[in-house]
Amino acid sequence: MEVLHFVFGVFGNATALFLFLSPTITFKRIIRSKSTEQFSGIPYVMTLLNCLLSAWYGLPFVSKNNILVSTINGTGAAVESIYVLIFIIYAPKKEKAKIFGLFTFVLTVFTAVALISLFALHGNGRKLFCGLAATIFSIIMYASPLSIMRLVIKSKSVEFMPFFLSLFVFLCGTSWFIYGLLGRDAFVAVPNGFGCGLGTMQLILYFIYRNNKGSQEIKKPSGNGTSIEIGEKKPHQDKQHPNGKVPQDEQV
Repeated sequence: MEVLHFVFGVFGNATALFLFLSPTITFKRIIRSKSTEQFSGIPYVMTLLNCLLSAWYGLPFVSKNNILVSTINGTGAAVESIYVLIFIIYAPKKEKAKIFGLFTFVLTVFTAVALISLFALHGNGRKLFCGLAATIFSIIMYASPLSIMRLVIKSKSVEFMPFFLSLFVFLCGTSWFIYGLLGRDAFVAVPNGFGCGLGTMQLILYFIYRNNKGSQEIKKPSGNGTSIEIGEKKPHQDKQHPNGKVPQDEQV
């Protein structure tokens, strides 16, 4: 049982790392153009909060036998911090202020959770408090692809929902769900069970609509944008973009 628990934790680390690194194409484009264009920075800030809380929850003095949860979420927090800082550097003034404000909020929430759990709570109370906080924001992170799934159904096309991103959402959610079950940890199993379900729904939609050309109202991205990336806005929100490129609205 312990061996399986460890194996699924390692596999969860690998699949989660892919999800954290998948937006690098988006940020290469932002750095190259020195503009965030129509991309949204909100998913990255919220994912950062999820990573910070989950990494904290996985520490030995909060919950036992969850060090693999801390390692991948600590890595994810570092990666997401870089994304957020890049976004703040290249975003327009108004958007910069909004993302910086959210970033400050995230740091405040995490600091409050950490301090309360350290000095006001002990034992099971500490685990319950930190686990609930991590679970809530994990579910929020996993729920973000709902908008792109709605777009797939509306356009009857999967050109805006990359297969491998959907596949790794499924694999990541499933591996951590099983890891949580084997470790009898509801705070790991519940949010990742939700992610497993959403990943399954994305794959089902992909196989239903994979051969469809989609609605004529949804224009295919031009240039290097053959699929949408995490944190981008929906195609209909990009009508005024000079290059006609379509950003993405999906998050992991």
